[in-house]
Amino acid sequence: MDIKDTIAKGEAFLGIELGSTRIKAVLTGRDMAPIASGGFAWENRYEGGYWTYHIDEVWNGLRAAYAELAADVEKRYGVKLTRVAAMGFSGMMHGYIALDASGELLAPFRTWRNTTTGEAAGILTERFGFNIPQRWSVAHLYQAILNREEHVKDIDYLTTLAGYVHYRLCGERVLGVGEASGMFPIDSAAKDYDAAMLESFDSLVADRGYPWKLRDILPRVLVAGEAAGSLTEAGARLLDPSGALEAGIPLCPPEGDAGTGMAATNSVRQRTGNVSAGTSVFAMIVLEKALPKVHTEIDMVTTPAGLPAAMVHCNNCTNEINAWAEVFRGFLEAMGQELDMNAVFTAMFRTALAGEPDAGGLLLYNYLSGEPVTGLEEGCPLLVRTPEARLNFANFMRAQLFSAVASLKLGMDILAADGVELDRLLGHGGFFKTPEAGQKLMAAALGVPVSVMETAGEGGPWGMALLAGYMALKKPGESLEDWLDGTVFAAQEVSTVSPDAEDAEGFGGFISNYVRGLAVERAAVENLR
Repeated sequence: MDIKDTIAKGEAFLGIELGSTRIKAVLTGRDMAPIASGGFAWENRYEGGYWTYHIDEVWNGLRAAYAELAADVEKRYGVKLTRVAAMGFSGMMHGYIALDASGELLAPFRTWRNTTTGEAAGILTERFGFNIPQRWSVAHLYQAILNREEHVKDIDYLTTLAGYVHYRLCGERVLGVGEASGMFPIDSAAKDYDAAMLESFDSLVADRGYPWKLRDILPRVLVAGEAAGSLTEAGARLLDPSGALEAGIPLCPPEGDAGTGMAATNSVRQRTGNVSAGTSVFAMIVLEKALPKVHTEIDMVTTPAGLPAAMVHCNNCTNEINAWAEVFRGFLEAMGQELDMNAVFTAMFRTALAGEPDAGGLLLYNYLSGEPVTGLEEGCPLLVRTPEARLNFANFMRAQLFSAVASLKLGMDILAADGVELDRLLGHGGFFKTPEAGQKLMAAALGVPVSVMETAGEGGPWGMALLAGYMALKKPGESLEDWLDGTVFAAQEVSTVSPDAEDAEGFGGFISNYVRGLAVERAAVENLR
């Protein structure tokens, strides 16, 4: 009855995240515990040389996820969802959405997965003395300039997927600082774009004669807790064509999946970190001080409150596991078995624990797309074994899980060499849904204890709901770190798994072979793509 009353009074909080393979909506009560959810599965397309999603798919998916959430609310609690206390939208970070003055797309949406901006990223990294990864929006922009793409002169607004959705729903051209830090470097002291680098970029392109300066076309930067507009009537109808959802709902700053992952795992304090493992995998480590040198494998971004954080981002994680799950589904169908994909995934992950510590000598690369951490601009999924390797289901699945975290391990080793220390590392995302399996093997791979909270499966959309709740519920002067500790996570159950010595030794053998075998992966890309 308390939850029903909360929903009826419009006191719940809503977070929606547009992930790589799923758009998910999560509704929470006043205590920030999830009370309902909805989702929509989608996939990127490779068209015209770019990984993209069609914009009509964005809106169809958002409507479907929200409609499923609203139906879940009505089924569970017998009340119609018409209003919430606050809401927020997040999405996969980076990418390129360029709009003209009328708000129309000037080019197809280019996602984080594209590795087509190597020239631009290299030039900007050298010019700024700051790592600019290929995924970042400014790299996409400068590459379009180098390519002399006609649309660049007409850009009125450059944003990310989360920023685009927010803009269409409330009319505000803003981003949360964490998401903005994946567009352009942030000055953490000012909690705004780095002014000197903005000026440097404008000087770099001055001879092109564009009618804009970079700051003019970028979103305004907001920190967690600041107001970011309210849902317009047109926005409400975009999200909920049924007409039930009311306009006027406050929106918090839109964030990226890195920022929502930090919120969802309470990893926003210095010396804390989290690993988000799904289609892609990335670790976010909140730093005590700046790294001593620039690493092209490490992104410098921020928490939703603006603290500096190091990101190890890998383009590929569970995509190959998902592909093989479809193979096993086809086998079960051919055998006339009833399908339960949750059972399939659970069997795959649990069986990995029964594999030999080094996966029996199997070597697997899950590179559906390029992987900057290992210097590959394109990918080609590959299973390699010597005649002496022992191929069976358990070893195959252990190789799958090891491969999913191998590139992350190589990036984390760079931070460790720079003296970065952690008090805790928390995991969330689909990789951790099967109890113990992903957690145990990631702990072995990274050499640190990995913790998972009971809300690990909720992930980014729940983190987005938390940021909406923080905006509405925080006390004057209360930091995001203190609010999360005191309001959300004080009674949260945490499961921690420390590295097993035998597993860690086995992964050491696997990763040694993995590094040597990268030449085989490069040859596959060069000869088969």
